[in-house]
Amino acid sequence: MEDGRGDMSRQRRLLFVSSRYLFPTDSGGKIRTVNILRGMKGGAFDITLASPLPAKTRTGDPAEIVSVCDRFVGWPDATRGRLFQWTRMRHLASNLPVAVATDDSESGRRAIARELERRLDIVVVDFPHAAVLAPPPYPCPGVMFTHNVEAEIFHRHSEIARNPLKRAIWRNQAAKMERYERNLLPRFTSVVAVADRDREYFQSVYGVGSAWTIPTGVDLDYFTFAECAAPKDGDGGTVVFTGSMDWMANVDGVEFFMDAVWPAISLARPGARCVIVGRSPPRALVERARGRGLNWEFTGFVDDVRPFVHNAQVFVIPLRIGGGTRIKVYEAMAMGCPVVSTGIGVEGLPVEHDRHYLQADSADAMAAAVLSLLDDRERRARLSLLARTYVEENMSARRSARVFEQICLRALQTADASEASGVYAGAPGPIL
Repeated sequence: MEDGRGDMSRQRRLLFVSSRYLFPTDSGGKIRTVNILRGMKGGAFDITLASPLPAKTRTGDPAEIVSVCDRFVGWPDATRGRLFQWTRMRHLASNLPVAVATDDSESGRRAIARELERRLDIVVVDFPHAAVLAPPPYPCPGVMFTHNVEAEIFHRHSEIARNPLKRAIWRNQAAKMERYERNLLPRFTSVVAVADRDREYFQSVYGVGSAWTIPTGVDLDYFTFAECAAPKDGDGGTVVFTGSMDWMANVDGVEFFMDAVWPAISLARPGARCVIVGRSPPRALVERARGRGLNWEFTGFVDDVRPFVHNAQVFVIPLRIGGGTRIKVYEAMAMGCPVVSTGIGVEGLPVEHDRHYLQADSADAMAAAVLSLLDDRERRARLSLLARTYVEENMSARRSARVFEQICLRALQTADASEASGVYAGAPGPIL
């Protein structure tokens, strides 16, 4: 793609639609999106960000928004209380997947409709869920930024669910999400994926004509490298996990690590501790660790994950469910904390076992990998340095943002080439 910066007489108007407020950046999806927008600001596009606005920030444009867009349009975000995970189940009867129906908002639809009446050059929708607020086609090119094959995640939930009712619900939701994605994605001018395997799936299974992959970018100025510290005398070492603990895939992974992996680690190293860094850990999970007398800490939400990662000897990703790519992999590598992950945890990332991380898919293999790093300082140092070097050379956030910008410029070129037909995306029609 040619570089569009500097060869245009004006910035093009870009509307970026999100169904969630992007701050705090407490999930991989938010981090990736914020890095993209921050890297694109001041470039080829004048960016309007449209998203819900939490009540506590409605006194004015939040300061952090200035770093990612030129203009912000918000609508009142629905309050999600403690019973949200249960009350959202009313959407099980909907033709839409629960995750999509939950993001629907009448005030959001009105706000975006007003923006679409303005003279826009391009619309970018962040995650398929957000398209429920403004389904295509649009009066200009449309780009879908999808961080996962969402249906794949639901299928994986159904495969590991032990409860027959839960298994049936996940299968039902997987079928709805697959139908939703299949009907929605081809209607965009371009689809942006975060892994080649996802892009290939969109093209071969969903029939998407124009699909691109962006690299997973890390802010290397923020996630600075520090040599992995050795455990202190009498300390068994620290294992850390980071991730939103209100996301079911993370909960499942942490449960697997606690129940199946940790017993072997604590037996070999009684002083070892595990720190789970992430918002909203389930109370039942916290109580289970406490009731067993495990040397575990659940931090809940933190403003900065870096001190927790820098103080650990091993970064674990025990995921059995997932899609897209996990940005936490590259963040840990950038900070110099050796990574032990399942295959799903690093799925879609071009990293090598025993060079950039250690792969372990069974409980026994994961326990052995963690212990090998706790026991061997030289191995920790080797993995840390090789991983940081790899991220520096291939995965900067600036590079990722530039690639995304070029995809948007290519979508404009595609639309210009077919302007005579007046069609900028797939044929109109229902997305159910």
